[in-house]
Amino acid sequence: MPAVIRWVPAVVISAAIGIQFVRPPRTNPTTDPSRTLAARTSLTPDAAVVLDRGCRDCHSNDTRWPWYSHVAPVSWFVIDHVDHGRRHLNYSDWAQYEPDTATRLLKNACEFARKETMPLPSYVRVHGEARLSDRDIAALCDFTDGVLREARRE
Repeated sequence: MPAVIRWVPAVVISAAIGIQFVRPPRTNPTTDPSRTLAARTSLTPDAAVVLDRGCRDCHSNDTRWPWYSHVAPVSWFVIDHVDHGRRHLNYSDWAQYEPDTATRLLKNACEFARKETMPLPSYVRVHGEARLSDRDIAALCDFTDGVLREARRE
């Protein structure tokens, strides 16, 4: 057996161990309750349940970090995904959004849920409980439609 072939397993194992030391931070920033979506809108109980089950991990400061978010290289993907999701929409800091942006985000939340592009299919494959039923989507869209109607009256 050539020497190179004998060293391949050792190199692969060493690399797998070595990458565990490259650890981007998993963060859950502190949330000011007065800045949340629930504090700034008339969040319905049904919509709150949908947001908690289907959106929380990527679009809030209250991410539940699963065991695999501690194992590289999967952890790199998960952490980047959460950071990206929070940058696009973070309902833990709803006060950061200008009214036009908030309106667009609410419209998109309903639209993406209806198109089944949110939660992401890759997330739902691993977290089946995050799959949104027709009733869940209706609850979310009823909430967003109500907030948008209120905003137009103001």
